[in-house]
Formats: sequence, C-alpha cells, structure tokens
Amino acid sequence: MQQAVHGWLSTYERLVNSQYFFSSYLTQEDLSRLGRNSSLTGLYINFTFPKYNVRYIAINDHFDTIDPNSTDSDIAGIKNWFNEFFAKDTSRKIRAVQKAKGERGVPLTTNVPFGYLKDPADKTKWIVDEAAAVIVKRIFKLCMEGRGPMQIAKLLQEEKVLNPTAYKKREGIKAPSPETADPYHWNTNTVVHILERREYTGCTVNFKTYTNSIWDKKQRETPLENQAVFYDTHPAIIEQEVFDKVQEIRQQRHRRTKTGKSSLFSGMVYCADCGAKMRYCTTNYFEKRQDHFVCANYRSNTGSCSAHFIRAVVLEDLVWMHMKAVIFYVTRYEKHFREVMEQKLRLSSEEAIRGHRKRLAQAEKRLTELDRLFIRIYEDNVAGRITDERFSMMSKTYEDEQTQLKVEIQSLQQEIEVQERQIENLEQFIQRVHKYEDLQELTPYALRELVKAIYIEAPDKSSGKRRQNIRISYDLVGFIPLNELLKEETA
Repeated sequence: MQQAVHGWLSTYERLVNSQYFFSSYLTQEDLSRLGRNSSLTGLYINFTFPKYNVRYIAINDHFDTIDPNSTDSDIAGIKNWFNEFFAKDTSRKIRAVQKAKGERGVPLTTNVPFGYLKDPADKTKWIVDEAAAVIVKRIFKLCMEGRGPMQIAKLLQEEKVLNPTAYKKREGIKAPSPETADPYHWNTNTVVHILERREYTGCTVNFKTYTNSIWDKKQRETPLENQAVFYDTHPAIIEQEVFDKVQEIRQQRHRRTKTGKSSLFSGMVYCADCGAKMRYCTTNYFEKRQDHFVCANYRSNTGSCSAHFIRAVVLEDLVWMHMKAVIFYVTRYEKHFREVMEQKLRLSSEEAIRGHRKRLAQAEKRLTELDRLFIRIYEDNVAGRITDERFSMMSKTYEDEQTQLKVEIQSLQQEIEVQERQIENLEQFIQRVHKYEDLQELTPYALRELVKAIYIEAPDKSSGKRRQNIRISYDLVGFIPLNELLKEETA
C-alpha cells in the first residue's frame, strides 16, 4: 500500500511539474491516502498543490485546501504526524515478529530457492524438488570442472534447459521474476546466485538483507557475521565440501584467452619463485602440444622473474602421475600415510599457531592501549591542552588503526581455528581420495576436489638436459612428501 502511494505521488509530481495541471482538484477518503510521510505530505499540501492551483479534498478528515484559514487545516499537520506514527508503529511490530521468527530458524524468504519446494504438510519446511535439484547439482559440477558462470549459462541455454522462472511457471509455482521471452535463456547472474546460495547445503540463512527505514525500500546486504545461520534444517542438495570448494574456485577468477580456449589448470598454476600466477598461452594456430603456461612476472627477460615455462600437456602428465601415486599410496597404505601426515601437520600447525597467537596478543594489547590513548586525548581536548584540530587528527589516526587491528584480529582467530582443524582435514582428505580409487584418467572434477595449487619451479639444466619440476599443494593437507613415503615403503 505504501509503495502504491509513493508511486502515485511520483507520477503526480511529474504531471504537475510538467504543467499538465493548471487548475484541478483531487479527492480522497482521508489524509493517510495521500501519504504517511508527514514531511512529504506537508510539502504537497502547503507548497506543491497551491503552486499549481490544485484543490485537495480529504473527505473523512473534513480537510479542503480551498479554505486555508479553516481550523481543519490547522490540525492537518498533526493528523499527518499521527498517520506517520501509525505507519512506523506497524512497521516496528512487523519487524519484531519477523525478527522473532528468524531467530527461531523459520525461513523468512517467501520465494523458495530453485531446487526446493515448500512441504505441503508444513509450509515453513522445504523438500527437494528432484527435477530442479538435478540442474542445481549440474551447475555446481560444471563450476568444479573449471567453468565460469557465463560458460555455464551458455551451455544450459544450448541444451534447452528451462531457466528457474520458466520452470516454476510450468510447474504452477509462483515465481518472483517475470517470465523471459526465451524460456531457455539463462542469465549469468542467475547462475552466480545459485552458486552462492548457502541454503543448498541444508541450512537456513536469515537476515541476509535489511532496509534503513520504512521510507527507504532499497535492500542492502547484511554482513556475513550478522546473518543468522541454522544448520541441517532441510535436505542438502550440495555437500558442504563441494560448496566450500566452489566458493574457493570462484575466487580464482581468470581471464579466458582471445581464442575462447581455457585450460584444465587455469587459475591453479603459480610460479614457485615469485608466487605470481602462470599465464595460459595459446592461439588458434597452436597445436595442443604448443599450449603452455608462463610466469606473469616474466616479460621477455625484462620482468621481475625468470622464464618459468611449462607446456600444458607436460603439466597434465606430471600432475596425473603425481595424483595417481598419491591415490595409490593413500588407499593401499592408509595407516602409515595417516601417521606421517599427522606428525607433519601437527608440527606445522603448532608452529603456525604459536606465531598467530603471539601476533594476536600483540594486536589485542595495542587495541586496549588505543582505547586508553583516545580517552587521554579527549580529556586533554576538554581541558584545552590540545586544540580541536589536533584532537580530530589524532582521533582519526587512532580510529583507523583500531579498524585495521580488528580486521587483523578476526583474520588471526580464523587462521588459528583452521590450523586447529588440521587433523580433521586430514581425515576428510583421505575420504575424498577413496572416492577416486578407481580413477582411470585425470578429470576436472577430481583435480579441483583434490588439488589446491600447482607450483612450477625454474627448469634445471645442470645435467645438460632440461628437467622441469613441479610441486603440488593438495586441498586440506598441503604438500605431501610422496618421495619420502615411497622410499620408506620400498625400504
């Protein structure tokens, strides 16, 4: 109702400003029909309408602008204020009810995500829509294989897959968006929205957006830490591990080459010396064996790094060879692998945790010091010992430092939690490896699920032949000392 009133006001204002109305009248039931924003309605009654010679009548409130000296005109402002108060009070009550529901874990969204349906037995619960869930799983699988949202959208359109709005219309489900002319057209933003929805892991997420006031309807994103998340509230379509991995892949955005080709390893290959990403280089004139990766900091001997170079086919062979060896060893000698890796992870974690906790203590101590310093300069300013300009400059410096420290403290706390979960991560990695026990060839999905990054070392030519070494960082466990493990097993 409020949006309709504002829409009418906007339209009317354009009409009067364009001088379509030179002499007219407007009749409504009461003043609340004109609007419940006292400032805006007062502006129209006292300025806009008289300016364009418009007579306004509110029948039930006995209000008529034809007689500005009437006592009814005197209390119009009070009535407008009461109308605004009533709107705000109603809004507060609705928000309170929504807040209570949201804090209990009841989904606040009225539009169920694509892939779910409202449970007929309980409208606050969701059940899986099997047909739509297949599409959702496919989108995540394509992303795990290295395809971007635009590529996924294009592929779905080519395969004549109904987009979410068209699918819901066909199934008789209410959809929030208008139906497109082409029911098979997938918007890139739709794919992104699906890839980023945590609800697919089986959780309910409330308070994702907020508005500033009842007059400002713009939806703003709520920071993640202020959102309410309730786990295992409905069946999951996507495993939490896959969802987390997809978010990680989405952060590794890389440009496609002008040829439109992309590599299996794009976004995963780094220079072992400078840490820069390795660029995938190809042309339409290249044969497959000529495609290669080169350090982004190398520019024909003028860059800041040396010529780290590897052909894509060589990289694929080396990675597949290493992955096969890891899968073989883990599945055959799981107990020994667990013991060695637990010791390695425990040592690295303890060292990392000590360093993080030391820096965390320093940051927290400095944060407390800044609070005391701020109080001191405030007292000095009140006492006249420092000027207002000096106080303003110093307080701004302290506030900026505090903001940076709070961000750093949060980051350190998260990193400590990650390090403390290392043994748990090891078990998760072993379970993933067992899934690929019978893997016969390197697939994009297996690569993205097991490998986090690949580092290319500078070529070794000391033997007279070019020897290329790589180091593979596996997801959850980091670098695996495969050569040492194999030597121990041989011995």
